[in-house]
Amino acid sequence: MLFIDFSRCCEKLEGISGRLEMIDIISRELPGLTDEELPIFVRFIMGRIFPDWSSQKLGIGPNLLYEAAGYVAGVKKENVITTINKTGDVGQAIEELLAEKSQTTFFHEQLDLVRVYRELTSIASQEGKKSQREKLLAVRRLLGNAHPLEGRYLARIMLEELRIGVGEGSVREAIAKAFSLDSGLVEHAMQALNDLGEVARRAKAGADALKDVHITPFHPVRMMLAQQGTIADMIADHGAVAAEFKYDGSRFQFHKKGNWARMYSRRLEDVTGALPDVIQQLLASTEHDVIIDGEVIAVKDGRPMPFQSVLRRFRRKHDVAEAQESIQLVPNVFDILYLDGATLIDLPFDERRRRLVSAVRFYIAPQVVSDNKETIEMTYREALDAGHEGIMLKVLSSPYTPGMRGKNWIKIKPAVDTLDLAVIGAEWGEGKRAHLFGSFLLACQKDGKLLPLSRVATGFSDEQLTEVYDLLKDAILSTSKKEVAFEPSLVFEVGYSEIQTSPTYEAGFALRFPRFIRIRDDKGITDIETLDGIRERYRQQAKGGGETVQK
Repeated sequence: MLFIDFSRCCEKLEGISGRLEMIDIISRELPGLTDEELPIFVRFIMGRIFPDWSSQKLGIGPNLLYEAAGYVAGVKKENVITTINKTGDVGQAIEELLAEKSQTTFFHEQLDLVRVYRELTSIASQEGKKSQREKLLAVRRLLGNAHPLEGRYLARIMLEELRIGVGEGSVREAIAKAFSLDSGLVEHAMQALNDLGEVARRAKAGADALKDVHITPFHPVRMMLAQQGTIADMIADHGAVAAEFKYDGSRFQFHKKGNWARMYSRRLEDVTGALPDVIQQLLASTEHDVIIDGEVIAVKDGRPMPFQSVLRRFRRKHDVAEAQESIQLVPNVFDILYLDGATLIDLPFDERRRRLVSAVRFYIAPQVVSDNKETIEMTYREALDAGHEGIMLKVLSSPYTPGMRGKNWIKIKPAVDTLDLAVIGAEWGEGKRAHLFGSFLLACQKDGKLLPLSRVATGFSDEQLTEVYDLLKDAILSTSKKEVAFEPSLVFEVGYSEIQTSPTYEAGFALRFPRFIRIRDDKGITDIETLDGIRERYRQQAKGGGETVQK
């Protein structure tokens, strides 16, 4: 497939809003693609380059892209930024600049989908002192051979924000439709493979190829997620449930095969180098080949420390030995996904628990199974007394559903409503904070698009605002007077008193009295709250909320 044809497909999708029409357009493209093109097309159409399990990063920030675009268009970087501020979109700005460049200056080589992917893979592999220079030259080559429309989508893919409204669910449905398969089969394969591009390739081969999927060590899968609920409802719906402590730490996925082990964060980043002590603890706990799910907490004098203490270790790239001495980490293991070659995610939770206990000797999270409300409430109070966040309630018959947030896992915490939202913009501060961002524009997600939901300006210390500025200063896409737009990369946990309907924000809702709680850099943009989740919270709020056990 030529990249210009891919770009025209994106342009068509960008011009429509109906999900069914999007699915139809994508499904018509898939059967004609080769086995090599198919995974690339599927990832690109969602604004991704690499499989979801891969920790590989392109390593191109907005500034490098602006510099390359300026060189190709024959203008200064400042002119690129001016054009971006005028259009409000990096892709459209680069399209406009490429349309104005001298057509005789560059020799055009036709771009195709596979060549673009190989160029981007080569860019990602560049390391060392000269890597930024090599990346810059590679981006120049790509943009130099791009037609204006191709430039729009090349730029967006490099920033991994395609902005055409195509979400993973729509692509799953398109794959099922293109190859006449059950959408549930496609979804299950995605859960195990964590790469919708590979799922599409197998789907083309037929249902049998899609059924024959297995979790693979060192290809991390997404972590199963919980939603809010109540003890009474869980017992009424399911009888006996498993209650486990809800830890204020960082989720991890530990992979071991033979003597080789790796650890991945909730965002599926490889954090093995930052956590050698935790790796050794878990290696000493089992002789089996395993993939286990858990949460690591920081401990001091036998009590859990705040979440940020754990993140300081997860972020650590240097002086790891020194950090081990200052911050002690303890893993808590609560699920097993793979054991000695067998994929376990379809087994019921109580059976997975039995296999976990048989395979792992230490660090297994304590568990109480009961259908008695008072017993569960006592476990909840014990968790709070021990310094933990609350408890998790899990349905004993439930499978492990990677990446899914459902009613099989419920979290019970004290009555503080919070949301995880993406930071997409900001305003500069005033007075002594004039050199920092003072308030932030936050977004939820719907079908691959980020929808503005609220601003937050309270709850920040000066130290936290400085930290946020350092994390976001290189992610600036455009500026307009006091307003700044960011390449989405950072997640805030935000508290609020109420969700209200509002015409001010595109999501149709707003948060009353929003307050910054903490940075969630253990979460990626795909982990933020969905618009459907906001609607459900609003509905629950309207009917009086639910039971919350107080300490």
